[in-house]
Amino acid sequence: MTDKLNIVILAAGKGTRMKSKTLKVLHPLADSTVIEQILSTSQLLSPDKIIMVYGHQGEQLQSHLKNQELTWVEQSNPQGTGHAVQLAMPHIDKDAKVLILVGDAPLIQSEDLKRLLGFSQAVLTAEMDNPYGYGRIIKNDIGLVEAIIEQKDATDSQQQVKEINSGIIMVMAEDLNQWLSQINNNNAQGELYLTDVLALAHADNKSFNSVTVENNRSIKGINDRVQLAECESIKQSQLRSELMLNGVYLRNPETVQIRGSLECGQDISVDTGVIFEGINTIADDVSIGAYCIIKNCQLGKGTRIAAHSMLENVITDGDCDIGPYARLRPGTVIGQKAKVGNFVETKKTTIGYNSKASHLTYLGDCEIGDNVNIGAGTITCNYDLSLIHI
Repeated sequence: MTDKLNIVILAAGKGTRMKSKTLKVLHPLADSTVIEQILSTSQLLSPDKIIMVYGHQGEQLQSHLKNQELTWVEQSNPQGTGHAVQLAMPHIDKDAKVLILVGDAPLIQSEDLKRLLGFSQAVLTAEMDNPYGYGRIIKNDIGLVEAIIEQKDATDSQQQVKEINSGIIMVMAEDLNQWLSQINNNNAQGELYLTDVLALAHADNKSFNSVTVENNRSIKGINDRVQLAECESIKQSQLRSELMLNGVYLRNPETVQIRGSLECGQDISVDTGVIFEGINTIADDVSIGAYCIIKNCQLGKGTRIAAHSMLENVITDGDCDIGPYARLRPGTVIGQKAKVGNFVETKKTTIGYNSKASHLTYLGDCEIGDNVNIGAGTITCNYDLSLIHI
């Protein structure tokens, strides 16, 4: 069996229910966008090629992903998922396994996809208590897939089936090409269904296996902003769980938002309503008070941040106090034993060892040396106070 893997991502949908000028798959999700979540998962499989099928507002997608190594295929007149893959076929390696993903299901797990790759052809499925709206998996007596029947085409008995199609399949390129040439649009939607490939495979004695996902939430798709918010909630829960399992104490977990990457040490405490954005590195024994925003920061060991503070592109050497209500802007460096108190704002400022700006102060573009005490109401701009004790 070939080790070559091609991944096709179907991202040509209009997303009209999003009610937005922004393409559906470019809406934000956790630390990136819907489509970037899927790309990141795809890249964990080390594919030889990723083919992106785009359509409506495709220029947005191409611009956003311009730094990604992708093969682009336009579906300018969408006629269904089968049609989309037909357009991609000329770009697929003839001897490859082909993994077909949908562009609006960003929570899919690489572990489930890796299980798919163990077969010559397989479909990813889920067991649903209420399968309404999903294509049903119809199996023979030995558990192989005979067909996928869409909700609108299903009989009453077929609608009782609980196992549903995720929209994700894996198949050999040569077989896929043959079966795609035989599909038609004789269905309720008048479209070319990719799912018709499974019935053709069964007729050729090459029936698909089914692989059931570990967690049904992983195949959740996005068609409107309600579903986007639901996916965001699921993703945030996953990220918070990972943090806590790695030793971070979240006092009120469901209120913490992670919109980027976190590299964390031990014995870190995070209070209610904290938001992390961008790339943050947090050393041991750091505490972060309620309702803080931490963006692109490097927080040294023992840093203490009081409530309602906002830090962006800040470096702390550790064992220092910040806040409450502090606003530390890009270029701020805080030394050990230093204190930046309430309603203090800094920008491009270094505060040295044991120096203090306790309240109601703006420090911009300056160097504060060791053991300096900045009085209330002080404003600096482009001063060097390294030798001045106030």
